[in-house]
Amino acid sequence: MATEIRPFSIDIAQAALDDLGDRLARAAWPRQLPGEGWSRGVPVAYLKDLAAYWRSGYDWRRHEKRLNTFPQFRTEIDGQDIHFLHVRSAEPGALPLLLTHGWPNSFVEFADVIGPLTDPAAHGGDPSQAFHVVVPSVPGFGFSAPPLATGWDAARVARVWAELMRRLGYDRYGTHGGDFGAYVAPEVANAAPGRVAGVHITGGIGFPAEEDLPSLTDAERADWAKVMELDWMNGVDHHALLRAAAQTFAYGWQDSPVAALAWMVQKFKEFTPIDATPEQVIDRDLFLTNLSVYWFTGTFGSSSWPMYDSTGFGWPAGSAAAPTGVYSGPPGVRRLAERHTTVLHWPDTTPGDHHFVAMAHPGDLARDLRAFFAKVR
Repeated sequence: MATEIRPFSIDIAQAALDDLGDRLARAAWPRQLPGEGWSRGVPVAYLKDLAAYWRSGYDWRRHEKRLNTFPQFRTEIDGQDIHFLHVRSAEPGALPLLLTHGWPNSFVEFADVIGPLTDPAAHGGDPSQAFHVVVPSVPGFGFSAPPLATGWDAARVARVWAELMRRLGYDRYGTHGGDFGAYVAPEVANAAPGRVAGVHITGGIGFPAEEDLPSLTDAERADWAKVMELDWMNGVDHHALLRAAAQTFAYGWQDSPVAALAWMVQKFKEFTPIDATPEQVIDRDLFLTNLSVYWFTGTFGSSSWPMYDSTGFGWPAGSAAAPTGVYSGPPGVRRLAERHTTVLHWPDTTPGDHHFVAMAHPGDLARDLRAFFAKVR
């Protein structure tokens, strides 16, 4: 039956591991271009060191085994085979919580936050604030099937997620997301009105548009100016690149692990604090596990659809269908966010003012999720 929920376990063939090692060993390295630091992109010496570690220091089997400790499943919804983690808490009264990853991430993004959410007592939290956690892989990412046609957007993914939660027997639940997930999470509330207790996102809501700039205070304008100086606002425009020619670039990412590694390092560098390298913010093995999922599933191209299936860029607007909590408010402006949703939670002192909060600060994110959902349970 199409509605069947099937157990799933990751089991990458040894031949695929051997092939990756062989390709890394035979990499044809370019010359280092003149320029300071990262001014021309990822430095050759840096990438050679990381590639060597991926080939001979990183242990995929160890991380595969760890990922398989989370119960995983697949099911077909809207013609798509969807992969998801479903980790139930032992605590009575746990609230179901749907976590949606972004790009260039995967379900691996939430590997370190699942424990604190499902078993808060073991991580210094209140057991009455436990969650049953559901982590789907967005279509085209990881072990979910790629979209077979154009026409997908955050709202369509949200409708799939709402059906998944219904299929799992959850009548009331929370949603969370970052990056693309920050667009999907509010849309779940729109797709399932009355079922979503609250929407929590890491950030992005309330970001000023051009027409909002004259109304900003001096402090808000200063926060906005700082954002405009960050790498992720001035680096490689992946939205434009992937909207224009995702297929063209996918050849290199699919064929060369060094090209794939360089691309991921470039984006993780741009999405983390301006002076940091990725492993100064995120555990090197966790970064490589996320990358390896992309590599072994061949989803560098298919995961580009949120960009190539869009016509432009806009900040997430939230939803009027459920109350909202934000992990980190500024440079978003609360009064701007409240034009579209009821904001109950807007801290401005949470650590990790970058793209990968769940990977770098899982305990802090779990505490913030507990704090927000305590207000709406």
